[in-house]
Amino acid sequence: MKNHLDGPFVLPARDIVRKPGEMREHTLTIAIPERWGEGIVYVEKGENLDIDVRLESVHEGILVSGTVDTEYVGECSRCLQPIAESVEVEFQELFEYPGDETPDFVLQDDHVDLETLVREAIVLSLPFHPVCRPDCPGLDPVTGDLLTESSGVAQEPIDPRWAALRELTETEPASDAGLSREEN
Repeated sequence: MKNHLDGPFVLPARDIVRKPGEMREHTLTIAIPERWGEGIVYVEKGENLDIDVRLESVHEGILVSGTVDTEYVGECSRCLQPIAESVEVEFQELFEYPGDETPDFVLQDDHVDLETLVREAIVLSLPFHPVCRPDCPGLDPVTGDLLTESSGVAQEPIDPRWAALRELTETEPASDAGLSREEN
């Protein structure tokens, strides 16, 4: 049976347990074991996480704080082009000593497991509507072409009830031009 406390996100805290004021700092680089995020952007399996973390002993448990840097990938929500952006997230959580209550994070066998904490921080920081650039105009609603690569003028969709009038305005200038040439 595999012990859940021997993964790459598990840090020992035995030397600072129940010694308020003691602190340890760690720098980790960990490849994530699975894809994180279910939306239009996500962190790919195997992407490296650069984690700087500080473990501080307090009366109630071990206070874990730090930052994590990684890169997410996906597609622009406006133009559907591939995007890759870096993301840096700060996190802080108290891993409480075991007791009668059931806190969110518990110090287990004098170790802290950062995986859930880091995963939640990263996934919650991913943008809901990512864009490749702030002024991305998106796609032409009629042709589906990228507006950045077209003439830049989006054609208004024609209401079918007005299509007959549109045809009249397009054909009249041509017929007028024909009459004026014949009269000259």
